[in-house]
Amino acid sequence: MIVKVLFVCLGNICRSPTAHGLFQAEVEKARLGDRIFVDSAGTSGWHIGSPPDPRSQKTALDRGYDISHLRGREVELADFEHFDYILGMDRKNLADLSRLRPAGYNGNLGLFLEVAGVGEGLDVPDPYAYGQEHFDKVIQLVQAGVSGLLARIRSEHGF
Repeated sequence: MIVKVLFVCLGNICRSPTAHGLFQAEVEKARLGDRIFVDSAGTSGWHIGSPPDPRSQKTALDRGYDISHLRGREVELADFEHFDYILGMDRKNLADLSRLRPAGYNGNLGLFLEVAGVGEGLDVPDPYAYGQEHFDKVIQLVQAGVSGLLARIRSEHGF
C-alpha cells in the first residue's frame, strides 16, 4: 500500500512546495519513500509550471532542503481519487478544497498543522506579500508539522 499526501496552498509556490520538500525529506529519512508519495498543488492556476518562489527556495536551502525541482500545479478533481491526505495550508485553502470535494471522498481532508497535531485551527500564513521573516515563520511551522504528520501516518497505516 502506498499512502499519498497532497499539500495545498493558494499558488503552489511558497507554502505547499515547502511542506512538500520538507515532508519528502522526512519520508526519505525514515526510509519510507516506497510507501509514501508526496505532492503539492495550488487552489489557483496562477503559477502552473513555475518553480517555488525564490525566497521559499532560499529559506529551504538555508536549512538543507532543495525544493528548486518542484513545479506549480493546480489542484484537480482527480486528486480526490488519488490522495489519502489532502492538506490545506490555511482555512481559506481548506474551504476551497471542501467546495471541490466530491461526495464520495473518504480520505483525510484537513488543515496541515491540525492533522499533524501541531495546533487546532492553526494556519500556515501566506508569506508571499511580506518579507523574509514571514518565510522563516512558514518554514518553522512546516518543520514543526512534518514529523507529527509522519508519526500520524505511520500509526494509522502501520508503517
